Amino acid sequence: MKYMISGGGTGGHIFPAIAIADAISRKDAEAEFLFVGAEGRMEMERVPAAGYDIVGLPVAGFSRTNMLANLGVAVKLVRSMFKARNIVGSFRPDITIGVGGYASGPVLKEAQRRGIPTLIQEQNSYAGVTNKLLSKKAECICVAYDGMERFFPADKIKITGNPLRKKVVDGAKSVSREEAKRKLGFSPDRSLVVITGGSLGARTLNRSIACDLKKITDAGINVLWQTGRLYAGEYTPMASCYGPDTVQIVPFLDHMDLVYAAADLIVARAGASTISEIQATGAASLLVPSPNVAEDHQTHNAMALASRGAAAMEPDATLEGRLGDLITDLAGSVGKLEEMGLQSSRMGIADSDDRIAALAIELARKSKK
Repeated sequence: MKYMISGGGTGGHIFPAIAIADAISRKDAEAEFLFVGAEGRMEMERVPAAGYDIVGLPVAGFSRTNMLANLGVAVKLVRSMFKARNIVGSFRPDITIGVGGYASGPVLKEAQRRGIPTLIQEQNSYAGVTNKLLSKKAECICVAYDGMERFFPADKIKITGNPLRKKVVDGAKSVSREEAKRKLGFSPDRSLVVITGGSLGARTLNRSIACDLKKITDAGINVLWQTGRLYAGEYTPMASCYGPDTVQIVPFLDHMDLVYAAADLIVARAGASTISEIQATGAASLLVPSPNVAEDHQTHNAMALASRGAAAMEPDATLEGRLGDLITDLAGSVGKLEEMGLQSSRMGIADSDDRIAALAIELARKSKK
């Protein structure tokens, strides 16, 4: 059977897409795959590196601040619709899976026009406009949160959770916190806080930790700070003021399994994949939702955890000048961190990729008949 998987733009869309394909491959050894992404985005490198073919669309996102720029975006959308028509017609998938991102809309729209079954994987607790529109003709909608019937037809919803990087989750569970700290170069006897703003970085997180780094280390807390590629040159030199067993500042975080295992507290944005990995590994977290996302969905994601005591939450607008105190207060309350980790782990779904794969295979088989 042939599976087309569309979407991308960020690791939060790409990693789940690859996880779904891997899970389908485990169940259907003869499966054929074609990914469709957006030209120039990271999926065009990450997907081939995972062993799958991908083609790109010239699609781009609409600007909420520069209306003139949207004229070019509209032209790209029209071109993408025509290209999606050719791609779908040539590959002739038995099912098309949309994971979110710019390319998902044109591809799923064309598949639905041809009567090809579509499955939507909505990662956030607040659904985007494109997925809400596509859901009307989708056969199945896989979600990670309760209450999604306010966005989608209730009879199409399946609570599956978000697909995770198995290597990260399994690896995090296979090593103790003390041993993980040692492997990362930190003392096992001191608290470790991890700050991460994603692959590109988060301006507010970086500014805030830069201002309060001394306050945090003076409190006996070690810091692993991921700046992101855009901010590496500005902030990584600060590490020279500290020993590598106290502060490490890096553009990217490798060995995320060790990072989740070692962290007493993770300070992060509230993207769907990040939250899902936090839940699956039982990590305690301080979530700072990005204000620069559609429908403010990261705030909704963070509130879903904070309302259950599974995470602490601080708005981006009030973080600067407060981050140091927030971290030291949380790190000083071991009981609170343990309770957050426990509640977080209760919300996680470890086999999401297998659940979604089973649904996709079922729909593909039906379309074959």
